[in-house]
Amino acid sequence: MRRWVKSLLLLSLLPLLGLLGLFAARLGKDPKLIPSPLVGKPAPPFTLQLFNGETLRLQDLRGKVVVLNFWASWCYPSCWNEAPRLEAAWQRYRDQGVVIVGVNYQDKDEDARQFIARFGKTFPNGPDHGSKISIDYGVYGVPETFFIDRQGIIAHKHIGEISLETLTTQIEALLAPKPVQTSQRKEGA
Repeated sequence: MRRWVKSLLLLSLLPLLGLLGLFAARLGKDPKLIPSPLVGKPAPPFTLQLFNGETLRLQDLRGKVVVLNFWASWCYPSCWNEAPRLEAAWQRYRDQGVVIVGVNYQDKDEDARQFIARFGKTFPNGPDHGSKISIDYGVYGVPETFFIDRQGIIAHKHIGEISLETLTTQIEALLAPKPVQTSQRKEGA
């Protein structure tokens, strides 16, 4: 084989080797560490038709802490494990201005309804037909949970199964009174 053909072949493999290197560098990394560009920004507005026939609009929840959980009945074991934790958090915090909202992701309505009944979910839940809400929130798998503050700003995103400790920590942080910022100006300054 001519030397120039070997050189051309070697040069054509360099981009592939670079991609393999990037892949190897990410291998074993925790996907929960991927930052969300939505944190610190206003939560995308949505309207969700709930399984009970009611309509929920995110804008109507302004002034409340919102825990937005994307789940599916086929998401086993993560969604199954966290379902009782979400219900426990709902029972504990709903009288303190916290609303937990379940968004059912790429699921069959009947399977989702059975899941809700199985785990005794009493907080609002509805299907995301067409995945519009999921797309707006950048969801790429379930479960994913977003914590939205009283001003409608996404304060935190949790990827994967959520623990009761994480739920409690994030909710408590959003319920805590914010210190009042004051400024003083010196005379003659």
